[in-house]
Amino acid sequence: MINKKIIIGITGASGSIYAHLLLSKLRELGAQGDEVAVVISKTAAKVWPFELPGIPVDVSPFTQYSPDTFFAPPASGSAGFDAMIIIPCSVGTLGRIAAGTADDLLTRAADVMLKERKKLILVLREAPYNRIHLQNMLSVTDAGGIICPASPGFYQHPVDINDLCSTVVDRALSLAGITTGTKGFMMS
Repeated sequence: MINKKIIIGITGASGSIYAHLLLSKLRELGAQGDEVAVVISKTAAKVWPFELPGIPVDVSPFTQYSPDTFFAPPASGSAGFDAMIIIPCSVGTLGRIAAGTADDLLTRAADVMLKERKKLILVLREAPYNRIHLQNMLSVTDAGGIICPASPGFYQHPVDINDLCSTVVDRALSLAGITTGTKGFMMS
């Protein structure tokens, strides 16, 4: 059990593999449906099958909410979520969060996390960054969010793409206060 109520946001940035691995990791950790809410943007629903052909979006046993509704628990601070991870996070989503533009459930949930002083982790998947991206990252950081670029680590000698991407997923989960059991690295 993860013993946390978390929201997973998936946007249309390239990097669907990160979301796929994160959902898989949460299932392995024993997360239950009422502890994990998933919001998938319309663009993410189009990018996923392009990047991961033959791998369907599987949010079971979690609860998925339409990005078009504001009548869902993630839209309210009274729902008591502990953390939100947006993975991958597009720079467009970053910009809307930085501006306080809650135009769908995903950005509203992010806004709620910031106003409730809960953990908001944005796993950005973009390169290079322009000045506007950097200013938006600073705005979100100043508001209490955490910017976690999708920069994989090589210390654990990953053997395949899943191992490599898991370094980012494990880091995001750790930032949300969820222990994954993955051993850290040591340099000699």
